[in-house]
Amino acid sequence: MRKLIVFLILLGILLAVLDRVAVAGVESEVSRQIAAKYDLNTPPKVEVNGIPFLTQAVAGRYEEIHVSMGAMTTPDGAKISGIDAVLHGVNAPLMELIQGTTSGIRADKIDGTVVISRQTLNARAPRGVHIEGGGDDSLKVTGNLTVAGINVPVTAKMKIEVSRGGVRLTPESVNGIQVPNAGRLLTFEVPIKNLPLSLKIESVRSTSQGLAIEGSATDVPLHA
Repeated sequence: MRKLIVFLILLGILLAVLDRVAVAGVESEVSRQIAAKYDLNTPPKVEVNGIPFLTQAVAGRYEEIHVSMGAMTTPDGAKISGIDAVLHGVNAPLMELIQGTTSGIRADKIDGTVVISRQTLNARAPRGVHIEGGGDDSLKVTGNLTVAGINVPVTAKMKIEVSRGGVRLTPESVNGIQVPNAGRLLTFEVPIKNLPLSLKIESVRSTSQGLAIEGSATDVPLHA
């Protein structure tokens, strides 16, 4: 009886060690695949959730994987400060992971937050004005508009909306000298059509870093 108990304890320890080793291997491979797919200089941080892990590994399906990616630039030229995403229902056959041939790795669904940098917003803002605020979900532009050759100081609180091609910023209120067509002159768009992980924009809000875009995607291939 004593030997059986010792054996079971050792078996439990062995399985726990194998579980953690397998987790590390899968996290490393998923990170490598995403880094290769998006040509990242720094591999993303990947964390597989769920215990026991070996049950998921044998099935070749992982219920939830967290991914954190660093700075990058979209094909539209938008500079991204970072991405935090949750991958649901990731299908990655165990043998493919072991052999490093994960041609079939994909996620059933992805939810993510993408932060578009303040630098990108200022690059798209009308000439003469720049972006301020953002830490309390508010955003405003300040600066000077050139009207009939005259620089006119202006400050405006901006409304942020999802547009067909990205994000549109329009003034809710304009302070300073009254300028004809100030609303039209201060309205601008940030084109964002090709977000990483195939994310589609669902909502957007202001943050101290720029714009936080919430998005999701379904049936997403993750391999390079």
